[in-house]
Amino acid sequence: MFKEGMLQMLGIGIYESLYMTLVSTIMSYVIGLPLGLALVATDKEGIYPILWLNKLLGFVVNVLRSIPFLILLIAVMPITRFVAGTTLGSKATIVPLVIAAGPFIARMVESSLKEVDRGVIEAAESMGASPFQIMFKVLLPEAKPSLLIGAAISVTTILGYSAMAGIVGGGGLGAIAMNYGYYRYQKDIMFITVILLVVIVQIMQEVGMKIATASDKRL
Repeated sequence: MFKEGMLQMLGIGIYESLYMTLVSTIMSYVIGLPLGLALVATDKEGIYPILWLNKLLGFVVNVLRSIPFLILLIAVMPITRFVAGTTLGSKATIVPLVIAAGPFIARMVESSLKEVDRGVIEAAESMGASPFQIMFKVLLPEAKPSLLIGAAISVTTILGYSAMAGIVGGGGLGAIAMNYGYYRYQKDIMFITVILLVVIVQIMQEVGMKIATASDKRL
């Protein structure tokens, strides 16, 4: 297990897992953050209620979140092939990861924004702030610690998704665990990939929580 070739393969696996996770997280937030803001703003008690739009967005988010990732991974293969040119490897895996994580992040953002004290929003409205100003100058800054905690949870969730993608040749530590630990019955490889994934998750979670705590003005 500790031969140079195996260590090199594990190093590449760690790199691919981190690459898929971080790129997918960034792209998912490009989708999920505005979507979460829209869900909060258009709610019946939101700053710009549009009930039909809120119900439509909520329906789409709930449908995508209801599909298990492995099924979604297979179902969107035509989209993956169209976007990435292939369905194999770490780059291809980013497509289904973003589709799966975007709605999840939207709900995380929505939950964080709804924790903001209603009195703060009403004070901004009384001073003539526009819905756009309230979203970006009141809601997001006030919800920053909660949003960062949500980001830490999202990163670790996406890392777990990326490991599942190894079943269909997605690359990273998940692919190594499947190809060597499962198909070739090399339990030592399976064990070390599990340990590496646990360590990476713990580091990401700890860093995220420390950043969230440091940004909390209440502490």
